Amino acid sequence: MNLSDLLLGALIALICGLDRTAILQVMISRPIVAAPLVAWILGEPMIGLQIGMMVELLWLARLPVGAAVPPDDTQVAIASSVLAINLSRVFAAQGGELLLLCLLVAIPLGKVGQYFDRFARQYNVCLLRRAESCLEKKNIFFAEMQHLRGLLSFSLAAVGTYVVILIGGFSLIPVLWPLVHEPLLDSSRLLQLALPLVGVAVILGTINVSRALTLFCASFGMAFLLMWLV
Repeated sequence: MNLSDLLLGALIALICGLDRTAILQVMISRPIVAAPLVAWILGEPMIGLQIGMMVELLWLARLPVGAAVPPDDTQVAIASSVLAINLSRVFAAQGGELLLLCLLVAIPLGKVGQYFDRFARQYNVCLLRRAESCLEKKNIFFAEMQHLRGLLSFSLAAVGTYVVILIGGFSLIPVLWPLVHEPLLDSSRLLQLALPLVGVAVILGTINVSRALTLFCASFGMAFLLMWLV
């Protein structure tokens, strides 16, 4: 376990976590971007690309828009990439079996991010009231401070989710790996196909326009072909 890798991952988790809803929103928080980004910084871009493609389709129909608070797919993608890169060095694993195990452990732990995000939003409602009170008193400095505290709450939610996934991954995967290594050798290809197909099924259920359905199928076919070529 490389401490510098974990800290770099935490920095990317913080930046991408803020991009989800708090600031910027330039889409670097999407798993297809965040996972390859952190993996590229850690020297293994292909691991991040594989994880990003699977997570992106899996959660593409559940975006953090408005009051919707889905599980934190951004931190799932980043943390599972960090886990896969570090543990592949420990176990000397070269195939996709360890990558899939890291992802399967990280996905349910991503539910924690949903609770952290909700807590941050509820806390920010209180900050809004404080900011309004400060503005009524013409205290601009303290009103700005409430705004910065709001960013801090989202930052803590993002990094907290990342840390929880890492702790869970480093605790569970070394125990599970000897037990599931052999079965994953036979089923890893099917699992790599199953995760995107689950995402496709969810998205198809939300599409009502025939033209949109055609465009989506064409886009998915091109993305799947790219994944096969890579």
